Amino acid sequence: MSCAQTVQDYALRSIGMGERLLPRSDFTLCEQFTLIGSGLIWNIYFGVFALLFGFFLATAVAVARANRLWIIRKPAEWFIFVFRGSPLFIQFFLAYEAFVLLPKSGIELNLIFTEITADTRWLTRAWAGALIVLFLNTSAYTAEIFYGALRSVPKGDIEAADAYGMTGWHKFRRVIWPTMLRLAWPAYTNEAIFLFHATTLVYFSGFPAWQQKGDALYYASYFADKTFNPFIPYPIVAFYFILLTLVVITISSFVNRRLNRHLPREARRPIRFRPQVIR
Repeated sequence: MSCAQTVQDYALRSIGMGERLLPRSDFTLCEQFTLIGSGLIWNIYFGVFALLFGFFLATAVAVARANRLWIIRKPAEWFIFVFRGSPLFIQFFLAYEAFVLLPKSGIELNLIFTEITADTRWLTRAWAGALIVLFLNTSAYTAEIFYGALRSVPKGDIEAADAYGMTGWHKFRRVIWPTMLRLAWPAYTNEAIFLFHATTLVYFSGFPAWQQKGDALYYASYFADKTFNPFIPYPIVAFYFILLTLVVITISSFVNRRLNRHLPREARRPIRFRPQVIR
């Protein structure tokens, strides 16, 4: 089988398109690159949607934590503390066990005028249950980043907004929120990178890969088990994630330039790729 045929058969296998059966023997490098790259689609799915939804929840939690009323501030503080203080793998495990305990027939909801049954089986699937865990986890970390940036907004900016007569939501949207994002963006970029790396933990969590539609690590482990050689598939996974990291940095750098476009060129701080040898 040629490499072009392999790509055609397996490039979209992780989302149910193409060849259904996995190769059994005589694995080629093209097959490993193609199938692991196919599984990366799920890692991108988890990362993109967790970041997208988590961004808005994190903003709300950060604002709630900065609120003076304890009844609003305390739930936000505990949310951040719980999800930042516990390991992500444990969160996966507890969430899966909680979703499994839900009635398989669904939860009955009494809406006074009628009763409906909400299906709960989909929560035990990785595409939904694991995404919820990643969404809540990154929301907590991002909320802490946004909260620190919110506290660092220059008082002069707020006083200038007050002098212009801005109040409430208008002041937050036009002055406080853009400044908060500008200050928090470099740290938020790191959180985005770490989240994409954390999506590999879905393979080790209790959420099953339905019909062998697994992520990149799922297929890498399959090849490592069949060939007894982990030194080919796992470096391929690392290679794909390095490329994904470069994409995240490129997109983040573009957003960073947009956020700082009002500053003088010499005052702008570009986001650079600086790999850490020692963490």
